Amino acid sequence: MTVSSLIELRVLEGPNLYFPRAAIKLTLDIGGLSVASEETASRFARRIGLQRARPGAPDTGFRQRFAMRAVARLVRQVAQEAGTARLAVRVRSTSDPHQVVVAFPWLHRIRAQEMGRAVGAVLDAVPGADIESAVSTAAARVAAAERGPAPTTITPHVPVVAVTGTNGKTTTSRMIAHIARTRGLHVGWSNTDGVYIDGAMVESGDYSGPSGAGRVLAHPEVELAVTETARGGILLKGIGLVHNDVSVVTNVTADHLGQQGIDTVDQLAEVKAVVPRITRKGGWAVLNADDPRVYAMRTAVRAKAWVFSRDVDAPGVRDTLSERGRATVVIDGWVSVLRANADPDPLIELVDVPMTLAGLSRFNVENTLAATSAALAIGIPRDVVVEGLRTFLPDAEHNPGRMNFFSLPASSGDAPPVSVVMDLAHNEAGLEALMEIMNGVRREGGRLLLGLGVVGDRTDDLIEKLGEIAARDSDVVAIGHKEKYLRGRSTEQLEALMRAGAERVGVSGVPAYPTEVAVLSALVGQALPGDVVGVMCHADRQGCYDWIAEHGGTPDDHPTLAAKVRAAASG
Repeated sequence: MTVSSLIELRVLEGPNLYFPRAAIKLTLDIGGLSVASEETASRFARRIGLQRARPGAPDTGFRQRFAMRAVARLVRQVAQEAGTARLAVRVRSTSDPHQVVVAFPWLHRIRAQEMGRAVGAVLDAVPGADIESAVSTAAARVAAAERGPAPTTITPHVPVVAVTGTNGKTTTSRMIAHIARTRGLHVGWSNTDGVYIDGAMVESGDYSGPSGAGRVLAHPEVELAVTETARGGILLKGIGLVHNDVSVVTNVTADHLGQQGIDTVDQLAEVKAVVPRITRKGGWAVLNADDPRVYAMRTAVRAKAWVFSRDVDAPGVRDTLSERGRATVVIDGWVSVLRANADPDPLIELVDVPMTLAGLSRFNVENTLAATSAALAIGIPRDVVVEGLRTFLPDAEHNPGRMNFFSLPASSGDAPPVSVVMDLAHNEAGLEALMEIMNGVRREGGRLLLGLGVVGDRTDDLIEKLGEIAARDSDVVAIGHKEKYLRGRSTEQLEALMRAGAERVGVSGVPAYPTEVAVLSALVGQALPGDVVGVMCHADRQGCYDWIAEHGGTPDDHPTLAAKVRAAASG
């Protein structure tokens, strides 16, 4: 049975990992070329214009390097014989030595797709005797193909703030949008929950890809667009905009590895870097100075660098200021902006920013610094930024599903309430941040009870690690499944992995519940006054909100949260 060399052909509608414009991405099986005899490989090389190539022995590292070079040359040769004199081509290896990714820009969709299929057909012919004619046939079919429509990449008509990163991008984008609305602007933003216009959801679903930006900008009343840009959207569809005015990269940590050819954190950073790379020259790239991979992105952008850091003396802060950039830092507990050769500008104390939980939440301090930088960079006045930070709350209205705090009455009227914290906490860094917050409101003698849950498309190692962290850092742990997010796995498989992680730190027999609401109910049922219950909530956020309300729970306002933090700190 013949296996096609073309594994996948994907149309990227806008800027992407390979080019700052629309591109075709091919995943190709080069196994036939890898195992072909040296004579066959040399004949193929000569046909595509590599007269002096040395293919190396079959199935060696030398042959793989030759194959990558030859595939790039093949794409150019087919394009040239089809009438395109010059074509940029990028080739990347994958974790499979017999597969490569090839990308090239496109102007006409149907012809570009035909080019991808034609290249695959040539590689199919390599083991045979008709290599020479296969290239000519491929070029002829490309030349005869209908041109097709042009890319739909949007040139924005209003300012755009684009936010990316592994953790914090949803919270940061929501904070920026809230600050802009405090200014009185009509704001549209898109994220993993949906598309919002002035705080009202107009479309639900994951709109962290190019379609989200397009839907936001389609609303004529929008004066500022805030787009959350996730890894998957960049890899699978490209970014839907020609440029942004301000970009934000929160951080890059291990998440979604092993998907779409991204196997390492360094490769993931390359993907995230697409967002600041298309920030216009007169704009600002807001970068995390404490994350080396993020800070390194400043060397590949046209925009000016505006960094943020919890450490005023961080080397990245110093270097950015020396390059006439700006920085947002924490000085004596104040969110402060630094400019070269100027005194610091203290904006607001962290204790007055509800999202930071009086400075307790390290991640939300960073999100606050990032959002402050972006809001100032897009031109929102200083006093409005301060008011926006003061009024953005970690509740279901402003930041649903992210560090939402509630109080449930204890059985005795004068006893401390049971605290409930709901957060996505979808990876190691997110779970550690959730545990940090739960500890920060735990009274002396109180326990931490955690509802652990994962989605099925994480690696085995990551799922086990989440089980390990949960069992290590909580007093009681139980599994709550996310039925809509099993993604090809069974609940039994996920339970086995989470329990294996827990057993590494000596915790066995972790119970499991079918839903997030069920695990919330079970843990609250065990909780004592002063305990803290955390739920890694993703699948049924509204169901958990409703359950809490039905059992007398109330959202924590800023004074209530501050009182909990003070009570925990005082012991």
